[in-house]
Amino acid sequence: MTLLRRDAPPLPGASPDRPRVTRLRLAAFARHRGTIVPLGPFTAVSGPSGSGKTSALRAFAALAGLGGGAHLADVFPDPRAYVPERARPDAELRRGFHIGCTVEGPVGPVRLDLAVQAEPELRVVGERLTGPDITYLQTALRDPGRRDVQAAWHTAGSVPVTRGPLPDDLLGTAMLPLRVAGRTEGQRKVLAAAEQVVVGLRSTFACDPDPTRMRTPAPAAADRLHGGCDNLAAVLRRTAAECGHRHALFVAAARAGLVGPVADVRAVTAPDGTVRAVVDRGGGVTSPVERLADGELRYLALALVLLTGPRVLAVDAAAEVPEAYQSLTVLADGFDRGLDRSQCAELTALAARMCARGHIRLVAAVGEGSEAERGARAEGAAMVDLGP
Repeated sequence: MTLLRRDAPPLPGASPDRPRVTRLRLAAFARHRGTIVPLGPFTAVSGPSGSGKTSALRAFAALAGLGGGAHLADVFPDPRAYVPERARPDAELRRGFHIGCTVEGPVGPVRLDLAVQAEPELRVVGERLTGPDITYLQTALRDPGRRDVQAAWHTAGSVPVTRGPLPDDLLGTAMLPLRVAGRTEGQRKVLAAAEQVVVGLRSTFACDPDPTRMRTPAPAAADRLHGGCDNLAAVLRRTAAECGHRHALFVAAARAGLVGPVADVRAVTAPDGTVRAVVDRGGGVTSPVERLADGELRYLALALVLLTGPRVLAVDAAAEVPEAYQSLTVLADGFDRGLDRSQCAELTALAARMCARGHIRLVAAVGEGSEAERGARAEGAAMVDLGP
């Protein structure tokens, strides 16, 4: 693989006031060994089929879920699938994987590293939260017979560290606000570092539109966009009512990416209360979106994602932190799947504009040598090549 190493220079990011993930580390995860993925405002991850694009995005999504308080089994329903094939079990038949990230923000760079045991049972076996010259939190599995890990976090008071047990199926960093009193300067540093990582991870939306499900009616109340975009019609109705400017931008994107004339794209309500999206062709002619090609549906969904935000997307954003201090990251697997050359060019240009404005950060998996890869490069995206 052509990897970006640990000494690769950091990429330009959003405002330093906004916590954001700037590096993804896959020390041993699925096909990855020592893979470092630097992340900019707009990052395109390319490589041939089987190079690990999808697994890289899944690792990011899993860390985001854990940052939001999810259990290991929720984010890794099939953990054995992420154990490297050549990983040898130890004397107790244990195998697992290692992932991590760096989150930058007001505290500076904070590094999270996580070791997970997948066999014989799923559990956290080690976690480190560190900054330059400081270890905020360190955990280790001391007794395999107990369902916890031993944790030590920075105190810098009369006692240098505080020790205590934490559950072995949750991210310790996300639990620190519940365990650290914040009485000493050291404890306050720990809380600030943990909050930065949690905020940076939680504002993540994993998106892979499913055209088949987008062709069915959506409940009107389901107006926060799902990752599969099956409720696009309900979200479209909401965004059109809430922000005419963004709806106009969405219609302009649809006009550029769909075949035939486009005067509007709107939602209509059926007698049973469900909603469907239709394309207004002008002159009183409308086309239900279910008649569109798969590529057209994916294009519409991704354009809508790029033009909305955390209040509309189904993300576990940190409600206690003002939106101005959060940076929404969209993970788009198969970003160019089913799209033609014109749609790829339009979508990458839209992504570049929205990311440059600080509206979102985008990590998009694109095909090797694809039009989307060329478009992302032309738009100045950070390029990560996972090819040989």
